[in-house]
Amino acid sequence: MTEDWLTRVAALRREYAGRPLDESGVARTWLEQFTAWFDDAIAAGVLEPNAMVLATAGAAARPSARTVLLKGLDERGFTFFTNLESVKGRQAAENPWAAIVFPWLDLARQVVVEGSVEPVAAAESDAYFAARPRAAQVSALASPQSRVLASREELVARHAELDAAHPGPVPRPSAWGGLRVAPVSVEFWQGRPDRLHDRIRYRRDAAGEWLVERLAP
Repeated sequence: MTEDWLTRVAALRREYAGRPLDESGVARTWLEQFTAWFDDAIAAGVLEPNAMVLATAGAAARPSARTVLLKGLDERGFTFFTNLESVKGRQAAENPWAAIVFPWLDLARQVVVEGSVEPVAAAESDAYFAARPRAAQVSALASPQSRVLASREELVARHAELDAAHPGPVPRPSAWGGLRVAPVSVEFWQGRPDRLHDRIRYRRDAAGEWLVERLAP
């Protein structure tokens, strides 16, 4: 790594010129505001608009992060599905709090969510698993997610073996299911000129009411 390389990295900069985001112009609820921005991301052709960076930390408070896909949304929160014995699944069980970031860079926008983590009902996990492509269902059976593998060939062979073993419907693995992040805060960040970005946060107070407030950039 040369000094020139570091200088070029430090010099990377883009001026943002997004539309103003004002307290008087946002939706009544975080869910309505998120839905509107999500629709904007789809209309703009953002790649994988439902991709979200999920940060968790276990009992030792050592954080980890990865990108997962949003697969459910309502007033209760943001739902994704995973192997519950993976790193994120184990950490969520040990310390049921998480943060999410939707990085819609093409729109100079991001949404930052913080909240508690709770498992979804088994029926909800069953319904989503049944709707997945068959190959993805078999992959969920075959993959010991987050565990060390000797080789890719080992995983491919296991997939083929389980595919042949289940000529009919593929059963949902008992350790595979949905987790919901129930928000206590949802921040909408809009890039603006001169780094004077707009940040509007919906925050649940101690009485359970939602407040709308502006944060400094």
